[in-house]
Amino acid sequence: MTAIYEHSLTVVREEIDGLGHVNNLVYLRWLQDAAVAHSAHQGWDSAAYRDLGLAWVARSHFIEYLAPARRDDSVVVRTWVADMKRVTSLRKYQILRSSDGIMLAEAQTNWAFVEISTHRLRRIPAEIAGAFEVIDL
Repeated sequence: MTAIYEHSLTVVREEIDGLGHVNNLVYLRWLQDAAVAHSAHQGWDSAAYRDLGLAWVARSHFIEYLAPARRDDSVVVRTWVADMKRVTSLRKYQILRSSDGIMLAEAQTNWAFVEISTHRLRRIPAEIAGAFEVIDL
């Protein structure tokens, strides 16, 4: 079980905005990509959730931008599950520049578990909750 998952990437030209740094919306995509990759690493990829007719949906995001990322920077998105409740889970993130370890952003997403066909909240099954170690950092 990987409690803290590290998702590596390199900033590409298309992610840069008019100010010469990574656009804010890109950070949001990085968070989602890291969460999906962590889940898949734990044995729960998109197909596994679909087979159950269940999915995670974002209820809220919070991102605090601390320093800019620029083109060609190597970046690591660290993510972990901070709590797992009956129908929701809080996931936290740290985004760091690999070359110097500078924290670029801290973030969190409150995810809700839903039935795909009805979009209604569903209890998180024990086998899914058990696939993730909860770490309150």
